[in-house]
Amino acid sequence: MTLLILFISLLVMLLLGFPVMVVLGASSLIAILVEGSVPDFIVLHRMVSGMDSFPLLSIPFFVLAGSLMNSAGITGRIFDFARALVGWMPGGLGHVNVGASVIFAGMSGAAVADAGGLGAIEIKAMRNAGYDPGFSVGVTAASSTIGPIIPPSLPLVIYGVTASTSIGQLFAAGLIPGLLMAVALMIMVAWYAHRYHYPRDVAFALKWIAYTFRRAFLSLMTPVIIVGGIVLGIFTATEAAIAAVAYAMVLGAVVYRTLTWRRLISVTMETIETTGIIMMIIAASAVFSWLLTSHHVAEGFASWMLTFTSNPVLILLLMTLILFVVGCFMETIAAITILVPILLPIAVSLGVDPVQFGIVMVLNLMIGLLTPPVGLVLYVLSQVSKVPFERCAVATLPFLFPLFVVLMLVTFVPAISMWLPTMLYR
Repeated sequence: MTLLILFISLLVMLLLGFPVMVVLGASSLIAILVEGSVPDFIVLHRMVSGMDSFPLLSIPFFVLAGSLMNSAGITGRIFDFARALVGWMPGGLGHVNVGASVIFAGMSGAAVADAGGLGAIEIKAMRNAGYDPGFSVGVTAASSTIGPIIPPSLPLVIYGVTASTSIGQLFAAGLIPGLLMAVALMIMVAWYAHRYHYPRDVAFALKWIAYTFRRAFLSLMTPVIIVGGIVLGIFTATEAAIAAVAYAMVLGAVVYRTLTWRRLISVTMETIETTGIIMMIIAASAVFSWLLTSHHVAEGFASWMLTFTSNPVLILLLMTLILFVVGCFMETIAAITILVPILLPIAVSLGVDPVQFGIVMVLNLMIGLLTPPVGLVLYVLSQVSKVPFERCAVATLPFLFPLFVVLMLVTFVPAISMWLPTMLYR
């Protein structure tokens, strides 16, 4: 009865358009009050304990680091370097789009930050070069999903806390799948370039590559500091986030002199707002997850799935489908905190490593950011490009295919995600 009330109230409030954090917290409170056997103050207790985690301190710092990179003009230098590096290929700016996202992924850890910051530069350049607006938006949207896979990654931090899994190993596990996503998208861009005769953007020139590399060198050191520091054990993921903020501030305020007090205050307020929303979702999700766990939903769901099939491959495909559907309707962080207690025990029982499953889950939910009705990345790019949301969604559809191919490879070939963490940590 309690679970029925929980899910009915959840569905009703979602359909009414309430914010996710309100939906999760209120539905949990209603279920607890109706059940009557649990004191209502347990809601506050669970909310506080859900936020009481040291790794979660990295969230505001990674958000701030990404915002500082955008505000200090660092993204422009990265784009110029990527342009010199791969812009000579047919469909040059499409390849530049993907390459710049790979580099920026090592700084921001968020798809929306990539789409809103770097995406604005990329779409403007492609539009000026005469590329079809739909193609420009599609490749920008798809490449932005690389950000949360290549370390650092906010969704992987949330998953690591929820699943009690090493964040360092998760970061290491995301590197190869992220690069594989980039290769798959560049193959797709090459196919488009061949079919529609898209031009090369610039001629290949070692001098130009060297010049843009020198201009972007200090910016390119950001992912080296973050990832290298974590892998070498110099600092934790949280400390790496703090180091990224300090480095971005030094670059923006001292080296490039593009970070003014007004911009600093602006990005700080944006970070406070974003962090507040994320933490409230985590707090509300902690109560919701506790209810699911205390009522043995994971065990019941596993039994239900086994009534259809006991084939591990089919079960993994079914979980992938569930994650994709949820990603279409729910914000990533909320989906992670709700689904991990349900799906992770099933995956572990099938022999899937929690680190590998984290990459599979986050990659799946990132694809969900490219699909209506939620499609947060699509909304951002629609605003940036002034292209209607519906057209953005249609233009992005072909780019889902290479991402699904990578998802299947990561799901059924564990070595792709597990080779690096095994080498470094095990």
